[in-house]
Formats: sequence, C-alpha cells, structure tokens
Amino acid sequence: MTLLHNRESKEVLKQQLANETFARTTLSFYRYVIIEPTNEFRDQLYIKLNEINCLGRIYVAREGINAQMSVPTHNLQELLSYLNSTDYLANMPIKYAIEDDGKSFYKLIVRLRNRILADGLDDDAYDVTNVGKHLSATEFHGLASDKNTLVIDMRNQYESEIGHFENAVCPEADTFRDEIQIVANDFKDQKDKKVLLYCTGGIRCEKASAYLKHVGFEDVNQLHGGVIEYAQQIKHLGLKSKFKGSNFVFDNRMSEKVDNQIVSNCHQCDSPADTHVNCANDACHLLFIQCKECGTKYDNCCSDECKDYIQLPLETQKTLRKSRVFNGTNNGYKGLRKKLTLTH
Repeated sequence: MTLLHNRESKEVLKQQLANETFARTTLSFYRYVIIEPTNEFRDQLYIKLNEINCLGRIYVAREGINAQMSVPTHNLQELLSYLNSTDYLANMPIKYAIEDDGKSFYKLIVRLRNRILADGLDDDAYDVTNVGKHLSATEFHGLASDKNTLVIDMRNQYESEIGHFENAVCPEADTFRDEIQIVANDFKDQKDKKVLLYCTGGIRCEKASAYLKHVGFEDVNQLHGGVIEYAQQIKHLGLKSKFKGSNFVFDNRMSEKVDNQIVSNCHQCDSPADTHVNCANDACHLLFIQCKECGTKYDNCCSDECKDYIQLPLETQKTLRKSRVFNGTNNGYKGLRKKLTLTH
C-alpha cells in the first residue's frame, strides 16, 4: 500500500535528520490557483515529495498551495522538474532561505486546509485576484524611505519584533485575520497615500493588498517575494539593507539574520536578544524571546511557575494537565510578547 502519511516518531525523525551526510536546501513557494480535486492532488504531491526525501510543511486547499520545505540538494533539480510538470505548479517562483543549515524541518507534512491563509472573511467578501502592484526588491528599497508612503508590516507582532523595515508600521496582532482589519481601520483616513506592504515571502500581502483595494485604498503596492527575496537581492547588489534585524521563519530555525543587528530584547531580563523559544513546560509552550543567560536561569521556561512545574514527576505533570489545576501560563501571557511583560 502506498504511504500517504508519516508514521515515524519525532525522536526517530530527528535522529534520521542528524545522521544525514548530504546537504539540504530550504525553500518556500505559494500560489493561488483553483485545485480540484484537492485530496487527489494532495496524495500525489505527498508521494512524490516523500520519494525524493523532502521534508517540510505544505498546505493544500481549493484556493491554492503554500509550502515551506527542505529538499536534499542533490534532488533539487528533480523537485523543480516535478513542479514544472504539473499544471498547477508550473513556473512557480521559488524563494530560497537567507541562512540555511539544512535542519529547517525533520518531518514531511502535506495537509488539506480550507484555505492556505485564513483571513476570517467569506469567500465572496472580496476579489482575491485583484492584488496590488508587485514591487521588486530595488523598487521597494527606493520607495521605502519616502516620507509620503505608508510602509506596513503584514506579519504578526512576534515576527516584526525581531526584525522590520525602517519606519515601518508594525501592528500589534497575533493573527493575520486580526491584522488585516487593524490596518484597514487604522489607516482609513489615509486611503490616498501610497501603501507599501511586506511580509515573509509574499503570500499574506497577496490577500492584504486585495482587501485594502476592496475597501478603497488607491495606491497599494507589495514587496514581491517578501523579506526573503529582498534580503537575497539587496545582498547580491551590495546595497545597505533597510530591513533591520532578523527575519522570523516558521521552521526549526525560527529566524534568519538579515543585517546582523539585534533590534529586540529578552522578555525576561531586557538584554538584547532575538532568539524565539517555546517554554519548556508542555502545559504552556508560550513562544517568547529568551537570551542564553535566562535560558539557563529558568531552565528554558518563561517563568518561575513553569520552571517549578517541570521539576515535578512526569506523572504528576500529566495529572495536573488533565485536571486543569495547572493550565500553563498561556492564559496570562499569550499575545503579551512586548519586553518585560513576563513576570518571574
């Protein structure tokens, strides 16, 4: 029977990755295209990617595909040839990682979704194909310093906290569906201004630009290929980056250095830091920024409460989680990722 899902444990998969003796290439791509039937396409895609030892997270929906993945470098050309052989994925723009140690993913997931990017709106709420003007890295670079433009970060707050463009507006939102509404509302009186949108790889700007045009913004532009493409092109051209700090990525690396600056702070001691971690307490798993010193002090936890909790016997921890006597610190801290918001 053809394998359509991974069946190995996390521990086994991580050990397999550690034992690899070949290089991997981390890449991403997306496309809005009507895919039907999605389940059949999903299964065919999984079979091929598994065959050439790809790892990563790929979402397939009727509206398109969104993929972040790694492929053995010696199989890269086979992957690209396969993408170009399909009607849905031919001539797909590929974005390659800014920094790449080959350890970005340890598992292959190809999952069906209702949407590849949730915006909280009805399917017929606006025309998602009527997007803003795509700007090259150099075009965006030249316009970003114009005081008459609105440069808006369409990523979540925990992403923009560790890196963003100079003078960019970075809404304090933890989801795209919240952010798209915040931007539309906060700038409703500036719809005649030139708007420059950017995100990690471009997918969020596709929907955001279409929605802003739908609600009356007149001059909407977006960074083609996102921060990933910008960083690659600016480096190639020898220009000084207007993106400061690190680019957050949704894989095991968590971030990529763009200009080697640290623009954020440890959430526990306020010292310069840009490393995101998940709290080591399985009942919490809060995503926050932690420096090495605080990682040692708090045993990789977000608070003394969580540090004390993980010292309990595992059976006691499981019992407390089931009884909800301890429900983690998420309720108190989730979304509060500004510096010094964690108590300890």
